[in-house]
Amino acid sequence: VQLQASGGGLVQAGGSLRLSCAVSGRTFSSYAMGWFRQVPGKEREFVAADTWSGGSTYYTDSVKGRFTISRDNAKNTVYLQMNNLLPEDTAVYYCGAQGYGCSGYGCYDSDEYDWWGQGTQVTVSS
Repeated sequence: VQLQASGGGLVQAGGSLRLSCAVSGRTFSSYAMGWFRQVPGKEREFVAADTWSGGSTYYTDSVKGRFTISRDNAKNTVYLQMNNLLPEDTAVYYCGAQGYGCSGYGCYDSDEYDWWGQGTQVTVSS
C-alpha cells in the first residue's frame, strides 16, 4: 500500500488549505485513515482520523471546528480541509492508514498505523 500526500503550501493566518492523500490498495473503504503533523524537535501529533468508510471521525481539540476529514472511496483518497488556519498549525502533515480500521485510542496512536505517506509542508504566516 502506498500513500501520496499533497496540497500543502504557504497561507496567511485565517486562510484555508485542503490536503489530499491518495492511497493505493483494493480495500481502501475498510482502512482507517489519519492525519498527523510534526514540527522539528517534537513528536508526531495526531490531528484527525476517520475510522473507516461510514464510521466515526476524531479530531484533536485544537482543530475541532476548523478542520474536517473526509474520504472519497471512488478515488481512494482522504482529505483534510483546513479552515481558519493559525500560525501554530505550521508543520509537516502526514497521512497514515490502518488496514483494518481503528477504534478509540488506536485511532490516535501513530504506532498503530500500518502505512504512511511522505508528508506535505503547511506553513501559516501571521
